[in-house]
Amino acid sequence: MGAFVVGALTMLPLVTSSRSVLTWGFLVFLYAALAQSWNLLGGLAGQVSLGHAAFFGLGAFVTRVLWLGGQSLATALAAGTAVVIAAGILIGAPTLRLRGPYFAIGTLAVAEILRITTGNLFPEVSTLPARSLAGYALAPRYYLALGAAVVSTLVVWALARSRFGYGLAAVREDEDVAEAIGVHVFRHKLAVFVLSSALAGATGGIFGYYHLSFYPQFVFSPLWTFDALLITFLGGAGTMWGPPLGAAFYLLFREALALRLVEIHLLIFGALFVLVVLAFPGGLIEAWRMFASRWIAVRERGG
Repeated sequence: MGAFVVGALTMLPLVTSSRSVLTWGFLVFLYAALAQSWNLLGGLAGQVSLGHAAFFGLGAFVTRVLWLGGQSLATALAAGTAVVIAAGILIGAPTLRLRGPYFAIGTLAVAEILRITTGNLFPEVSTLPARSLAGYALAPRYYLALGAAVVSTLVVWALARSRFGYGLAAVREDEDVAEAIGVHVFRHKLAVFVLSSALAGATGGIFGYYHLSFYPQFVFSPLWTFDALLITFLGGAGTMWGPPLGAAFYLLFREALALRLVEIHLLIFGALFVLVVLAFPGGLIEAWRMFASRWIAVRERGG
């Protein structure tokens, strides 16, 4: 089923050249990939990071600078991801010594330091040169975002079924118990933190390649963290299909609200997030399973 869906999405640029359709598809895949990268850390390992925007922004910034400096896109993306991996190790090693809200606040502080520093050092907007504008096409960006969403989803699927993933589940449930049964908690947390950061950085690199006008401070905005977190919980934290479903629902709902309720759509999203966490902590995936099980039960009673 998944392969059929990916195949159909791959054909989309071949059957339509609509910029609005391709742009919407690009954004869904981009947000799905970013949410999956957060899902690795927050959903599978239970480590709630509020500084995910730091890695998204680093990947976007480094990739953009190198690409516009004359490097090939592949080289720029690889270099941006490598820088993010190094940053993940440097940031993760001290912050992962903290637990719970202290870890969340620590990662948020790091992201805010990067955002403020970038805003002070690079205040100007970066626009594509004329030669790049002349050859700008949405289809390559669409395929890159689709690839990022597929790869990140496969990583979540493989990791959740691996021995390492079972160790992460133990860490998520109780770190002290996980340590007692032989799981090296810090190594597991650092490894998944770096992997999550790398996927976020690669996704940011794709965003840097996509944008015509690029404000360096914008890609470090905490909105990238909170959007990823919201999408993950809307779809279902710790699940494989939750982030893609959450991304599609989030973007559709956001556009509908932004067009009609510009002033209060962020407030509505905040209330929706609280409602989902309280009523359906498993997100859309759990809601669907509950609906399906009740429907089957009603059919069986009726039969």
